[in-house]
Amino acid sequence: MAGMQHGAGMQHDMMSMTGALGPYGMSREASGTSWQPDSSEHMGGVMAMRGPWMLMGHAMVYGVYDWQDGPRGDEKAFVYGMLMGTARRDFTRGTLNLRAMLSPDPFMGRSGYPLLLAAGETADGRTELVDRQHPHELFMELSGSYSYRLSSQGSVFVYAGYPGEPAFGPPAFMHRQSAMDSPEAPITHHWFDSTHITFGVLTAGYVQDRWKVEVSQFKGREPDENRYDFDEPRLDSTSVRLSWNPIDRLSLQASWADLKSPEQLEPDEDEVRYSASAIYTVPLGERRRWATTFAWGLKDQDDGDELPGYALETAFNPVQDWTVFARAERVDTDELLDDEVDTVTKASLGAVRDFRIRDSVAVGVGALYSYNWVPDRLEPSYGGDQEGAMAFVRLTID
Repeated sequence: MAGMQHGAGMQHDMMSMTGALGPYGMSREASGTSWQPDSSEHMGGVMAMRGPWMLMGHAMVYGVYDWQDGPRGDEKAFVYGMLMGTARRDFTRGTLNLRAMLSPDPFMGRSGYPLLLAAGETADGRTELVDRQHPHELFMELSGSYSYRLSSQGSVFVYAGYPGEPAFGPPAFMHRQSAMDSPEAPITHHWFDSTHITFGVLTAGYVQDRWKVEVSQFKGREPDENRYDFDEPRLDSTSVRLSWNPIDRLSLQASWADLKSPEQLEPDEDEVRYSASAIYTVPLGERRRWATTFAWGLKDQDDGDELPGYALETAFNPVQDWTVFARAERVDTDELLDDEVDTVTKASLGAVRDFRIRDSVAVGVGALYSYNWVPDRLEPSYGGDQEGAMAFVRLTID
C-alpha cells in the first residue's frame, strides 16, 4: 500500500527510533509497559506516516483444531489471535503513544477451548472453567502513554488503559517471542500475566538507561463472563515492577501485586502475587531468533495457601520461516478437584512453517503435542496422565 513500509527496511527504521516510554530502542518494548531483550525483533508490523503521526499495524490470527484426551478432555475448532494498531507522535522531549488491540477469542464461545490442567475465571458467572482456557476480551487493550525525556538516558512516563495491562509479570504470553508461535495458552497464565486485560489501569514509571521502576493502580477483578462489553473501571489494586536489561540479549523483571477480589465467584477473597522472570533472546538473522523465557510466580491467598508456578519456554528459528517451540510448566493449584492443592506438570512441543505471501504477510501451518502429568489423587478423575494435540493454520501481518 502507498506510504507503507515493512520488512527489513521498516525494522531498520524502528531500531533507530527510541521507545515510546524512554530513550532506548523500540525493540525493548513488549505488551503494556513491559520489557523484553533489546535484541528482540520488534513486532510493529506495517508502518505508515500521516503528518506528525506514525501508524503501525500488526496481526496474528490462528484457526485451531484442539484435541485433549481422557474423561476430562474434549475437542474443538476455534479462532484465536490478536489485531493491534498503534499511533505515535513525537514532541521535542516527549512521546505520545496510543494503542488498540482486539481479539477474535469471544467468537469461540464463553466456555473457551479444552486445555487439560488449566483453570481460572468463569464461563457463565456461576461455575469456574476447569480444564479449559477462557476466551479473552474482544477489546484486549485501549491505552495511551506519554513519556517525557529528562536526559539522554532518563525519562518519566504515565500509562492509562481501559482496558490495559498493569506493571506485573513478564510480557503477556501472546507477546512473548518464546511463546507467541504456539496457539496453546500456558497453564501458568494466572500466575504470571492474567492481569494483562484489566478494566482500569494507571501506571507511572521512571527509566534510567537499562533500569525501569513502575507502580500501577488497577482493577483487581478479572473481566466478567461477557467478553464483548466494558466492565466498570476501578483502581483498587496495586502493583510494583522493577525491570533491568543488563545486556542486549537479557531482560529481567521482579514484580509484586496486591489484588482486591480477583475472582468473580469468590468476591470476598483477596490475593497477593509475586513474579520474577528472565528472557534471553539471540538474534539469528532477519525474522530468525532463539528466544527463551524462565518465569516463576507465587499466589499468596487469603486462606493461607501459597501456590507456586514455574514455566520454561523457548522458540527457535533454525531456518527462515520455520519455528520450533517448546514449553514445560509445573504449578500447585487448588482449582482442579475439591479445593485441595495438587501439583501438576505439563510439557508441549510443536513447530510451524510460514509461507510468505508478501514481505509483510505470511500464512503458517503447524501442530503441537502436549503431555500432562497428574498426582495419584487426580488419576481416577483424569484417567491417568493424558495427552493433547493441536493442528493449526495462521495468518501473520508483521
